[in-house]
Amino acid sequence: MKHLFSPRLGLVTALSLTSFAAVAQTISVSGRVTNAAGEGQPGVTVLERGTSNGTSTDADGRYRLEVAPTATLVFSAIGAATQQLPLSGRTSLDVRLQDNETALNEVVVTGSRATEGRSNILTTSPVDVIAAREIRAYAQTDVTQILTYIAPSFQSSRQTVTDGTDFVDPATLRGLGPDQVLVLVNGKRRHTSALVNINGTPGRGSVGTDMNVIPPAAIKRIEVLREGAAAQYGSDAIAGVINIQLKDDTTGVNVSSTVGQTVEGDGELVQADANAGFGLGRRGFVNVSGQFSNRSYVDRSRPDTAPLIYLGSNGNYPGGLSDQQKRDLKAQDDALVAERGYNRRNIRVGSSDVRTYGGFLNAAYDLAPGLGLEAYVTGGLTRRTGRAGALYRLPNQATQSDLTIYPNGYLPFINSTVDDASLITGVRGQVLGFAADLSNTYGRNSLRYDVTNSLNASLPQGTSPREFYAGTLIFQQNTVNLGFSRKFTSVPVLSTLNVAFGGEFRADMFEIEAGEEGSYLAGTRTVNGARAAFGAQGFPGYKPQDAASHTRTNVAGYVDLESDITEKLLVSVAGRAERYSDFGNNVSGKVAARYSILPDVAVRGNLGNGFRAPSLQQRYFTNSSTQFTSGELREVLTTNNDDPLTRAFGIGSLKQEKSKNYSLGLTARVLRTITLTVDAYQIDIKDRIVLSSQFNRSNAAVNQILGTLPVQGIQFFANAVNTRTRGLDIVAAERLQLGPDSRLTLTAAANFNETKVRSFNSSPFIDANPSLQNTLFDRAQRARLENGQPRSKINLSADYGYKIFSVNLRTVRFGEIQTKDANPDRSFIDQTFAAKWVTDLVLSAQVIKNVGVSIGVNNLFNIYPDRLYQDPNNNEQSLTYSTLDATNRGRFPYSSNQFGYSGAFYFGRVNVSF
Repeated sequence: MKHLFSPRLGLVTALSLTSFAAVAQTISVSGRVTNAAGEGQPGVTVLERGTSNGTSTDADGRYRLEVAPTATLVFSAIGAATQQLPLSGRTSLDVRLQDNETALNEVVVTGSRATEGRSNILTTSPVDVIAAREIRAYAQTDVTQILTYIAPSFQSSRQTVTDGTDFVDPATLRGLGPDQVLVLVNGKRRHTSALVNINGTPGRGSVGTDMNVIPPAAIKRIEVLREGAAAQYGSDAIAGVINIQLKDDTTGVNVSSTVGQTVEGDGELVQADANAGFGLGRRGFVNVSGQFSNRSYVDRSRPDTAPLIYLGSNGNYPGGLSDQQKRDLKAQDDALVAERGYNRRNIRVGSSDVRTYGGFLNAAYDLAPGLGLEAYVTGGLTRRTGRAGALYRLPNQATQSDLTIYPNGYLPFINSTVDDASLITGVRGQVLGFAADLSNTYGRNSLRYDVTNSLNASLPQGTSPREFYAGTLIFQQNTVNLGFSRKFTSVPVLSTLNVAFGGEFRADMFEIEAGEEGSYLAGTRTVNGARAAFGAQGFPGYKPQDAASHTRTNVAGYVDLESDITEKLLVSVAGRAERYSDFGNNVSGKVAARYSILPDVAVRGNLGNGFRAPSLQQRYFTNSSTQFTSGELREVLTTNNDDPLTRAFGIGSLKQEKSKNYSLGLTARVLRTITLTVDAYQIDIKDRIVLSSQFNRSNAAVNQILGTLPVQGIQFFANAVNTRTRGLDIVAAERLQLGPDSRLTLTAAANFNETKVRSFNSSPFIDANPSLQNTLFDRAQRARLENGQPRSKINLSADYGYKIFSVNLRTVRFGEIQTKDANPDRSFIDQTFAAKWVTDLVLSAQVIKNVGVSIGVNNLFNIYPDRLYQDPNNNEQSLTYSTLDATNRGRFPYSSNQFGYSGAFYFGRVNVSF
């Protein structure tokens, strides 16, 4: 890895010299920090704002620090209100800290429209707060991976050989789907991805939000509301809300560089992050962040154990051969393999190559000093390019190959370009005593596909191109919000009353852009009487008849009331009415309460109903793709709900999912430094939208519907299942000041969840065909929904700091998952993958005032998931082609839905501030 570090040494040296030049103009400041009673306060952190330059007070509360004459000092301690005091040239500064009980916990705004935030143990709903310091502590560089290892209720893992899902990680909350969690940025709705997941991954059939386009350097904190909130925020908030708050400080420039690679020598990462905050006098700020990241692919594939590579058919022996004839044929094939240097590790199983460029802006400006009228703007642009392998086409797979172009077969590559843009503009101020906020939020996400090292086997031999433009998916969203809120303190009977109300208008658009002709063309070439596969191998392009442009609008109004009815009882009530142009109306409501049993112990609960509107992608997506199911290669057609083929199955237009949420929890503060929250929940979802299983042409009724179409199967979206999810969240944390120079934070958090399919919603046509009843949502899809993600996750962490050194240790237990084959006759390959602990360790030091370094290991003990079942006879010497998993043939050793399978990852990081 030496070459990864060396290019950055010059950068670090240059930045360090710049920092030293700035430090030359410093003064020495000293003073004493006391508590509210006037006693010396030991262990108080004293920091020069905008830098990592700081110290701690001694046993008598005294400190001394070298700082710039214009510095602002930040004084902070557990249980005390943080103070920021400008030095203004003084060389002596004494401070008296005031007690602040809520300082033990972060103040949150998600889940409430109250004018003042509350501590996360004083809210009616459970909220996790992930601060920037936690985001920076380890080597996870994507937002979804950061959340996976910090928030137990959140889960995401990188996928492999799944087309577009190789580049857009599906992410879930509380065991539900990617599209059942709402993502906000600075409290404003974030647009979703253009991609709809149609392959065998978590969230199959769903459309999630691509949070990885947001540079971690731009994030101030992330608030995870673990409760249904559709009555407050609208569609998608069934499982909860993730609110990403961007940095709004003016504390100078911070730059970091991270490099690393896996223990196997692949997955190399080179990343640079920067954040700069500047003040606009006393009237506002501008904060700019950027990221460049280059991550190489990870490959954990194993040799292809297909008995035949060049001879036979599809890697198998022709029928009717004796054992001796099979031996002779295999010997001939092995000779060809040796002669041509064929590499049986012929696919890539692991994360793809990804390169990301991104930048975000967050700014605000006081338009009328003294009147509280402020304009704000937030915007971001990100481009991510990626390259992932499909499945290898063997030279003996005649209908998918052209030996005049690829005599040894070929591995098609799917190349993606994700472009994401967002812009939030608004103005806020006071109107008739109410805090008013008018905003417009625009977002656009596109995913372009290009296929290389491929061909269209249906074209005349030797004529096919090797590269194709396969089409683009585009999603756009524009949202206008107007909201008002006000806190009343003189309401009869009530202690306080916070009133919030407002409206929203949203317009969505989804487009499919067709690929070039060769990417989808169905030519006339036949091989031994069989029709050759059409379209670009690896990813057939979108056809002109797939091309689409659809829009819809939505109008909503809401009312949100929150009251401290007494000093012990907090109650909130919310209601929201919506009207969608494409499926109708919806009304949601929610009531929540928190009651203090003792000064430091309270119970809280929630009751509400919610909904999720079908996405435009689910309503209108259509394409043909090559998919592998139960060991068979099939050309599968995905149709939308307006297509006559879908209607032939008795499936109507999609309607909204409807949910009911229940929760009951306990919050406590123990011994002043320990916080504890325990929350149980139940979420019932009716008419849940899923992508059906594949209806195969081998069924006579399906064959009649498909007619002469060149496909073997069909699938579509439907409100097919009703589910119940039950779970328990536990979070405990303790922050200790062990001495003047040492501090320790301990955290234990866990999520336990179980999702069950309670019933199915079919159609008269499907019910009239008994063989189709189990196809609408087969056992493989049901297992993916119920057991495809960890049912439990436990996070234990310890962060210790001593003077300039710190140690971060974290271990996460990913619970077991299960897979099942769609065909009950192949139930012998159903498998349960055991729970695993994954441990991360980071050592850091603040070398000098402006420079810090870290080294660490993610997955310290090189833990991998259980291996997939393999047929003991399915090896290179095998005479018979295994029916256990004909598409795997030993190449896929792991399931990727727990925590991936990259193994240990070693990294180094340099942080510079000035």
